[in-house]
Amino acid sequence: MRRVNPKQMALIDDVAIFPSTRYQGSKQKIVSWIWESIKDIQFHTALDAFGGTGCISYMFKQKGKQIAYNDILKFNWLIGLALIENDFVTLTSEDTEFLVTRHKKIEYPTFVQDTFKDIYFTNEENRWIDTVVTNIGQLENLYKRALAYYAIFQSCIIKRPFNLFHRKNLYLRLATVKRNFGNKTTWDTPFETHFRKFVAEANQAIFSNGLENKALNLNVFDIDQDFDLVYVDTPYISKKGVGVDYYDFYHFLEGVVQYSQWKDMIDYRTKHKRLKASNNPWIDKNCIHSAFERLIKKFTDSVLVISYRSDGIPSIEYLVNLLGKYKSTVKQLKWRNYKYVLSNNHSEEVLLIGK
Repeated sequence: MRRVNPKQMALIDDVAIFPSTRYQGSKQKIVSWIWESIKDIQFHTALDAFGGTGCISYMFKQKGKQIAYNDILKFNWLIGLALIENDFVTLTSEDTEFLVTRHKKIEYPTFVQDTFKDIYFTNEENRWIDTVVTNIGQLENLYKRALAYYAIFQSCIIKRPFNLFHRKNLYLRLATVKRNFGNKTTWDTPFETHFRKFVAEANQAIFSNGLENKALNLNVFDIDQDFDLVYVDTPYISKKGVGVDYYDFYHFLEGVVQYSQWKDMIDYRTKHKRLKASNNPWIDKNCIHSAFERLIKKFTDSVLVISYRSDGIPSIEYLVNLLGKYKSTVKQLKWRNYKYVLSNNHSEEVLLIGK
């Protein structure tokens, strides 16, 4: 097993920078606080059980830990492949030119143009997505494909009102009215310009920490491996019992990475062409308590670090007591100055550490 040396670590901290993201629920703004809270824990291997943007896995990688990034969503898994598992592969300028160009020898489908007309993007933008997704499929290298998908994900998100795909609301972008939210300049910037920027950001983020890191695309309960530390950041369920459904919020990106099967995955009864619903205990107030107990029991031999919101379901008190059933010590830390995107409620970011 390779280990990173101190000189290499200095280079990593100075050069490798996690790329920008507008993903809801990202812990990027408080990643330094999370590290300061756990840096004295002795561990070498770690599981980021609900990896999302990958910012926590990336931080672990920078700190010389052997990390397994996991997310059940395929588009998130590709982010993990691009930024965590990938050690050295980047997209060349020739790769980028190939991706943004229509080629005479390639037959381009029109699925996005036909299916999502007037929902999220303009006709020209839908055509661009059909083109680039098809071109990505021509790349032979897995990590190059993952990097290209990362760039198209970020390009799609940045051009969306609220950075989500939860409504049919292209009109918000196109209306010539005074607005108090969003960035029309960003919305009107061509897809290709955004794409090139995000390719450059992703390329700059690639590094090796001397260890074999992995990206997984599994239900967390199906992971069959031991870790020194397990970091848990589940979807949030509000005190009203409403869960944050990333599968719904980012269904368009999940469809993009399953392009050939996309037509069979859509719930055509919905105006915004979301994917057919799937069972998810992490956003169900009736299942969340048992899901947490099952998770904590599964990883009872690991140090457990749980990121949470003070006003969520289950309550902090419930989780502290639950951790106490399986852990000899439970520590609770609070970050009081964190503002959640799209939320007006007062809430504190809480870190629970069970050892």
